[in-house]
Amino acid sequence: MKNLVAGEFKDASNGAVIEVYNPATNELLDTVPNATAEDVDACVKKAVEAQKAWAKMPLHERGRIIEKFADLVEENAEDLATLLCKETGKPIREARAEIGNTRTFAYGYVEKAKHMYGNVIPAGTEAGQEKTIQITQQEPLGVVACIIPFNFPCDLFGQKVPSALVMGNAVIVKPSSTNPLTLHKYCELLKIAGIPDGVINILSGSGEICGNALSAHPGVHLISLTGSTKVGMETMKTASQNLSHVMLELGGNDAFLFLEDGDMDKAIEETVWGRLYNTGQVCCASKRFLIHNSRKQEFIDKMKAKIASMKVGNPLDPETEIGCLISEKAAIGVEQQVNETVAAGATIVYGGHRNGAFYEPTILDNVKRDMEVAKDMEIFGPVIPVIGFDTVEEAIEIANQSNYGLCGCVFTEDMKMAFKVCNALECGGAVINGASFYRAAEMPFGGWKHSGIGNEGISTTLKEMSRTKTIVLKNILD
Repeated sequence: MKNLVAGEFKDASNGAVIEVYNPATNELLDTVPNATAEDVDACVKKAVEAQKAWAKMPLHERGRIIEKFADLVEENAEDLATLLCKETGKPIREARAEIGNTRTFAYGYVEKAKHMYGNVIPAGTEAGQEKTIQITQQEPLGVVACIIPFNFPCDLFGQKVPSALVMGNAVIVKPSSTNPLTLHKYCELLKIAGIPDGVINILSGSGEICGNALSAHPGVHLISLTGSTKVGMETMKTASQNLSHVMLELGGNDAFLFLEDGDMDKAIEETVWGRLYNTGQVCCASKRFLIHNSRKQEFIDKMKAKIASMKVGNPLDPETEIGCLISEKAAIGVEQQVNETVAAGATIVYGGHRNGAFYEPTILDNVKRDMEVAKDMEIFGPVIPVIGFDTVEEAIEIANQSNYGLCGCVFTEDMKMAFKVCNALECGGAVINGASFYRAAEMPFGGWKHSGIGNEGISTTLKEMSRTKTIVLKNILD
């Protein structure tokens, strides 16, 4: 595949490519260009030029094109899901669900944009303003760089790209170098749907060169990035040199609190959903399992039985429930983190083995609150570290000791206690009787502390993708 720049499919200016492999089989799927800083500069300049005409297009026309794109995704859903499954290693059932979400995002953002009404500040709100009316309206930012990670490329494309486009911005997509193919297809479908040349672009390339060049470019007005906290901090520092806007959805080490009266069967079901989905490669996955000591062994025993019943295998097999990680390198990293935690005193009570990019679901017992995994070690894989506690206050302290603050959850039948815990958790979202892996299309999703800046979701993103202008009708009234 080639990069899409100003309507043309192009190689990197130096001819360099990135090879894309199926992590489950090591099959070479395709290559993409490895864009240079010069390629970024040329793309941004074309996007700046194209954006001006796009912003003048009526909103209903922009919306119609975006909806046409969603229809094209739906028409090609099975081919897209198969490609996503192959290049990512997630089970085909999960890939199909992710492709299916695109319509919700596209149509949702178009509908929301049609109801982005301005405000009228009436005359006389303060002394001296008795004859003046103020009207607000939202204007495009300009060029938006969407830097998208490997774990949910199509979902995050759906959050970032339609919202930027419908508000009149031009977009440059920077996909993960590991699995960029499906997003290249998405951008091609946007072109087919009628997005003008230069308004939608995609540049595959390394984060060190391509990503940094986008963040540093004065022609880029917003960097919307989902990724690690380290990369987010570097991006924010770089973007500050041009006062470019940033939206950052970063790492997490979400706490899963199970109180003494919790529903254990529901907790097991939600752990499968909230920790093992996408083989644990989820920013807002529950990653620290704080279980009341009176129920801890019950949780471990039932979780072991549940995992033993699940099928791990070829992601293309419709029966497969757990696939592989994005790469063998990622699986080795998870293996090293588990070994480090065991060296600190934890015990593997289930799993703990790696085979290439596959790392089997693993349960760790005897995890203490002073271990790194109980604080800021984010394990991006199917690992369940279990931490016992005796009081709710102790559990809240452990949950809040992390520098991360993306999401959290609590299991209890006492709703008064549930709200007490949710209000005490230092994070952007808290779920009652469900895992922290919850992200509805409409909700304002974003983290506290080192988990990010800004909120992403249909209810909030359009404000992030635009800027406010106030028009003053001075002394308009008699």
